[in-house]
Amino acid sequence: MEIKNNSQIEVDLVFKLSERIPYLIKNKTDIDIEIFDNQFWEKVFLCWLRIIIDEKKSYFQKIISNKKSFSLSFEIVSDCEIANLNQKWLNKKGPTDVLSFPMIFEKNSLDEIIFIELGDLFVSLDTDFKQSLEYGHSLKREFLWLVSHGFLHLLGWDHKNQKELDNMLNFQEYLISRINLDY
Repeated sequence: MEIKNNSQIEVDLVFKLSERIPYLIKNKTDIDIEIFDNQFWEKVFLCWLRIIIDEKKSYFQKIISNKKSFSLSFEIVSDCEIANLNQKWLNKKGPTDVLSFPMIFEKNSLDEIIFIELGDLFVSLDTDFKQSLEYGHSLKREFLWLVSHGFLHLLGWDHKNQKELDNMLNFQEYLISRINLDY
């Protein structure tokens, strides 16, 4: 990963795997197990935060400028589990690929705070498998795509129209390209 030496920034990650994950990957031989590793995701989130902070991405400046410590939770779940979350919290039926529950809102006064709780991120392993096959790329690539999308939502990015969505998707590609991983 391409990471500038900005040791002042820290990421506290609570990473969990659903109890169903071993069952879901039981017969899969082509899975890069790195995507199930806490340290891998800590490095990815730290890299993305450093890119955003070092390059002074204006969209995020009022939220994360001058911040030194970030926290988030990330859980890999099954379609059943993500469908339950989707119904319970968003009143939507069925599974989805990624859900983000941000803690940051523009109304919040974050100027005095140096530690920011970003929120909770959930990704469905079942849907990721399907989508990686559909789009013809690795599961790791699909995870990076979906996690980057959810991560940007945790930072307050939204897409209310096609132009905003296109900008967000382009920025996701940029973030993924900067970590220089084989996928």
